[in-house]
Amino acid sequence: MSTRRSARLLGAVLVSLALAATGCGAGEAKDNAVETRVVKADNGDITIPAKPKRVIATGYAVPVLIESGAPLVGVSSWTRGLPLMSAKDRASYDGLKKVAGEQAKETNYEAIANAQPDLIVIGVPAPVLGDIDLARLKTVAPVVAIGPTVPSAWKELSRRQADAAGALTGFDAAQTKYQARATELGAKYKDVLPKLKLGHLGAYGEVAKGQFQHEFNGSWGTNIAQDIGANYYGQVKKKGGGSKDVSEASSIEELTTAYAEADAISYSVKPDGSVPPPVQYVLDSGLWKNLPAVKAGRVYPFRLTEAATYTSALQTLDAIDAAFTPLLAK
Repeated sequence: MSTRRSARLLGAVLVSLALAATGCGAGEAKDNAVETRVVKADNGDITIPAKPKRVIATGYAVPVLIESGAPLVGVSSWTRGLPLMSAKDRASYDGLKKVAGEQAKETNYEAIANAQPDLIVIGVPAPVLGDIDLARLKTVAPVVAIGPTVPSAWKELSRRQADAAGALTGFDAAQTKYQARATELGAKYKDVLPKLKLGHLGAYGEVAKGQFQHEFNGSWGTNIAQDIGANYYGQVKKKGGGSKDVSEASSIEELTTAYAEADAISYSVKPDGSVPPPVQYVLDSGLWKNLPAVKAGRVYPFRLTEAATYTSALQTLDAIDAAFTPLLAK
């Protein structure tokens, strides 16, 4: 074989190998390409993986993403929600790396980076986002901020959080169970609750200032009861944004006016049923004891009023049912 012919054959082989390698590389790149989509968040329209595989959750996103079965690799501390967690969800929470504290400013950026997330879901109120270095987090993974507004908005916001994390299947299952139970209780109380003008005494009154917390429709102590037909009449005197749109701190002297028209009054207690100091302060008041609803014996303690997921709210429904049962005998 001539030297020229050998050179031509060798060249052809090298070109073929190069093309094969190029073709393989292109195929691999295509296979490894991450499909994305855009979601609306408090921090804008964010491009995220269509199917996230390593998710960080903070704030109110923590319990819903645990319950929905999202692929979590780290969460913020969420001790306020522990009494509402099932044993299974508590085990999941305990086993996850804690990458932030209870406050947004307690974010551990190094821990988040070390977890190698492909999505970060932040569930803190929009005004608190300023305590977080979003630019720094964005260098690690796409950041979706979906935080609470009025208390009752948890139903919509938790769904958006679960959707971003690719966990809608688990979320929808929990929502279906909740809605079925709410429908059942709505039927149970349909001849009683819709006829009542209700008032609610919240757990966040400021005793030092001689104040109590009056909650209306859409607040923490009322929104789940509303799903079974309860109606809390009235509204705040002046909206202050967030929970202050549906609840207000009033002077104890205003107690008589606040609940004068209430046929019945519910009030928030701790998960174990004990009465928190701000509520006990009101219950000990002579003004409280002279309210028409109190004199009629129509006062009802609500446990687990801070539920912000469908799984935890199922427990709240049961607690409300237990509290309202005496209504059926009157």
